[in-house]
Amino acid sequence: MTEEMKAVIAKELDDSMAAVAQASAVITRMTVAASPARVWQGLIFYEEIRERPPLYLRLLLPVPIRTEGRISEVGDEAKCLYEGGHLLKRLTRIEKGDLYEFEVAEQELAVGGGMRLSGGRYTLHELADGQTELAIETRYVSTKWPRWFWEPLERLVCHWFHRYLLGSMRRAIELQ
Repeated sequence: MTEEMKAVIAKELDDSMAAVAQASAVITRMTVAASPARVWQGLIFYEEIRERPPLYLRLLLPVPIRTEGRISEVGDEAKCLYEGGHLLKRLTRIEKGDLYEFEVAEQELAVGGGMRLSGGRYTLHELADGQTELAIETRYVSTKWPRWFWEPLERLVCHWFHRYLLGSMRRAIELQ
């Protein structure tokens, strides 16, 4: 097989995989016993998860180690280090006290058997009782097929990771 034929086949495979790829978003919410201002401060200055993930997450996802970089203004980048690689997140939108949005500018990390993370956001909503609802959204693209089988599993694991992350943040904020 010639190099030209290999290139044509590779392009057709890439085009086929792109057609199969599905963009998805998963949102998880948690209530924090603190004002939106305290939750915002806790979110912006949150450095790393100190607790080791539960076994089921360690078996399914890379384990987070720490974050490096500045993350307070649009355009800032943070390198999130995991066992086995990293993500580079770039802040794309901040509405102080309400919204913190980012894109994944670089992924050198295997997630979920080939998922590509594209971005996410944190949103805060003040509740009537003085507490705050903190939500996290993760956006990703997956080529796993059939989607009716894989998407529910991907969403479940993403919610598990979100709850682990939000729970760690909530404990840190509520102890302030």
